[in-house]
Amino acid sequence: MSVPAAGKRYFDLGKNGSYDAARRGEIPTIKIGARLRVPVIALERMLAEACPRKPAQELTQNTSLAIGPATVSAKTLTPE
Repeated sequence: MSVPAAGKRYFDLGKNGSYDAARRGEIPTIKIGARLRVPVIALERMLAEACPRKPAQELTQNTSLAIGPATVSAKTLTPE
């Protein structure tokens, strides 16, 4: 995936911000010929390690989200 596409998709960054983040090592990159590419699996693994998910059981215990007049409970959600 291109650096700007990865920056936009995963971090809502513009082109320059994406390349800046890649230069700082915040977005993993590999060079293929003259092109700088983002290995998606490495990026997703990096994100997963930075924000470990709670087990589904913990998410359903006393978790609710108020949206306007409605409240959505996590107990009604099924884990992915």
